[in-house]
Amino acid sequence: MFRNSILLAALALTALTAAEKSGLDPAALARIPKRMQELVDQGQLAGAVTLVQRNGVATGIEAVGWADIEAKKPMRADTIFQIMSMTKPFVGTSIIMLADEGKLSISDPVEKHLPEFRGQMLIAARNADGSVLIKKPARPITIFDLMTHTSGMSYLPPAGIAELNQRMHYKLADATLLYSQMPLEFEPGSKWQYSNLGIAILGRIIEVRSGLAFEKFLETRIFAPLGMKDSHIFLPAEKHARLAAIYRKTATGLEKAGPSMLGGDSMNYRKGAVYSAPEWGLYTTAADLAAFYQMLLNGGVANGKRIVSKAGIDTMTRKQTGDLRSGHMPHTAFGLTWEVIDDPRGELAYLSTGTYGHGGAFGTHGWVDRKKNMVGVYLVQMTAVDATGKYAFMQMANAAVVD
Repeated sequence: MFRNSILLAALALTALTAAEKSGLDPAALARIPKRMQELVDQGQLAGAVTLVQRNGVATGIEAVGWADIEAKKPMRADTIFQIMSMTKPFVGTSIIMLADEGKLSISDPVEKHLPEFRGQMLIAARNADGSVLIKKPARPITIFDLMTHTSGMSYLPPAGIAELNQRMHYKLADATLLYSQMPLEFEPGSKWQYSNLGIAILGRIIEVRSGLAFEKFLETRIFAPLGMKDSHIFLPAEKHARLAAIYRKTATGLEKAGPSMLGGDSMNYRKGAVYSAPEWGLYTTAADLAAFYQMLLNGGVANGKRIVSKAGIDTMTRKQTGDLRSGHMPHTAFGLTWEVIDDPRGELAYLSTGTYGHGGAFGTHGWVDRKKNMVGVYLVQMTAVDATGKYAFMQMANAAVVD
């Protein structure tokens, strides 16, 4: 009993020291898991993992609720999540890394690297019978257009392979070839329209310019140098037991989402998949995401090794969409694959102007706040989830800052 008391006191002192180094109030941080547990108890969430890191100090990863309700598997700090569109900034960072090496330029036409895009057409008009008139666009789409979601590329795969998002049965090169035959929906650069296909095309450019499969590029150039040991495009069988299930709300409570979700039934672990899904394919953990975000906050350096240039990060995380209405959150714009708070009204969740981040289809979100020297990670696995938990976490994490 005496030894346990000493151990608990030591752990409490360690936590307090970490909080002091991070400039975060331990009592304020302690409110976060309590609020997340309330949302679990109310049936709003199955479970959640949250992480707050400031001044390079992780003050703890909090896990509440269930990774699998039916199996009575509790959420843990190392639970693995499908982060969906939070994958996109990894694609953007990879493109910047290749630009750092002179292997491409952000202003390059896509057709320079993927010749199948030569001669791509534009929808000029849609007829009442569903047919379309097409014409040549004013200019070809560029890497910049894809990174800012202003290319005119569609959001979803074409009708002939609409099931790709569930079956993942085409390789990225083959899917991209089909995407190249789709007409643009508007003139490049004239509108902002979130496009999964545009990010997939960037993934294929990464393959062509690096000589590596997309998943192998991430593994060797980002994951391994950063120590992101639980990040995968194709989840190894030995880690299946650590995956959180995806849930949806019904009139009678929460139930597992079915096979219509991106990636199919989460409990099938994308069996047989060959599509690497640069637009949404990443499995990872809170700690791994924090390592990636901290590297960016450190100006592109991790473990004494430069991963990406500071100039590239600055370009990627600065507003690039001009006067176009862009972004998902209120009062934000888009950089190069990152959503950026560019208006003081965007600080209502206590995030500083200039903060950049991204969310995912199953309710996840992560951000980097340069002014506060802080990163945050919010991981849940819910379909059609409202943003109550996400904004509560943002506010509470930032409210804990005391210096």
